[in-house]
Amino acid sequence: MNVQALRYFLTLSTTGSFLATARHFEVPASSVSRFIASLERELGQQLFYRSTRAVTLTEQGQRYYSQVREAVELLDNAADQLAHRDAGIRGLVKINAPMGLGRLHIAHLVNELQAKYPDLSVELTLTDSVIDPVQEGVDITIRVGQLIDSGLIGKVVGAHRYLLAASPEYLALHGTPQTPDDLLQHSCLLFKGTQAPQRWYFRRSSKETFKPQDVSGPLRSNNAEVLVAAALAGRGIVLFPSWVFAPASFKDRKLVSLLTDWDISVSVEELYIQILSAENRLRSRKVREVSAFLVDAIGSPPYWDNV
Repeated sequence: MNVQALRYFLTLSTTGSFLATARHFEVPASSVSRFIASLERELGQQLFYRSTRAVTLTEQGQRYYSQVREAVELLDNAADQLAHRDAGIRGLVKINAPMGLGRLHIAHLVNELQAKYPDLSVELTLTDSVIDPVQEGVDITIRVGQLIDSGLIGKVVGAHRYLLAASPEYLALHGTPQTPDDLLQHSCLLFKGTQAPQRWYFRRSSKETFKPQDVSGPLRSNNAEVLVAAALAGRGIVLFPSWVFAPASFKDRKLVSLLTDWDISVSVEELYIQILSAENRLRSRKVREVSAFLVDAIGSPPYWDNV
């Protein structure tokens, strides 16, 4: 029995797509189809229902999947440990991250990663849309959002912490807000994505629910760096995740953190930063080690919360 055919079978069972499986193994989709057909002939069983919309396991396929998965995982782990017992990780790892977080932080961590593992290749894609890592052939995805059961496995790095900030020059001219209601009298610089401008939410403690504050101001932008630059220039008050701000901005008193006794967010839901992978990707030693590297490098709470 061809072990590679079993690997194709397991991945196809997870992705439900010949194309996604082929992309994972970097082979033509016709090769995957040919191996699966050969496996079905050898077993004398139909393992998949095929349609133009999806590929799903038959009842026999489901039983076979549960029996084969652990066996192939043991084989791959044994071969991986034997081949790389004394060697660093190598090969290609595909990482996906949000645009801003990826540009400001993950890209630098990838540089450190490749300095540690010079034989490792990385494909880093940045997008603010939530991708399906199985369908896209991504090994590791870094997400900011709610804790939901996505079927992915990984680590919660920490809560998504927001900071409200303004320059000392602005505060000297306009005063320092003491409560969220005071913000109604201030120039607030708002991020505007594809829909409406962001709303700012406040609460005294985690026991309370977030309440919105309808702030306004002279500048809106779909770019965080534009708004932070405006705040540094004394144009108003900004609200962004802690990772957006350069730590030196607060250390050198170019910006002052405001309403620090309040929980602040742009969402009524609790948001977290997570490093996730599909189960079949975590069978790879390089994926496990890269995930562990990112978790350790970011820290918990994340290093950027030290602003």
